[in-house]
Amino acid sequence: RLARDLSGTFGSASYAFEEMIAELGSCQIGMTLGLPCDIDNHASYVGHWLQRLKADKTAIFKAAAAAQRAVDYCLAFHPDFAAQDLDTEDAGSAEPIAA
Repeated sequence: RLARDLSGTFGSASYAFEEMIAELGSCQIGMTLGLPCDIDNHASYVGHWLQRLKADKTAIFKAAAAAQRAVDYCLAFHPDFAAQDLDTEDAGSAEPIAA
């Protein structure tokens, strides 16, 4: 979904980058929906991303943009947000996944 590369193995740079996207997205969607958010817990993962952040000064912006696309995608299935014009590439053609 959303043309993401999920091939990285645990401990790899690409896996750490996906973790960064997931943490940023989790925090964003939690705040949007008014869910409790433990910022300290989210911040505790930053250490795992430092190598990527030091090597690529734009990594945080890339991760934040990818996280926002994921949040928009997820919110497109929420009745309170579905009618909004969210900027997603393919949320309109996707079907929700049954839990």
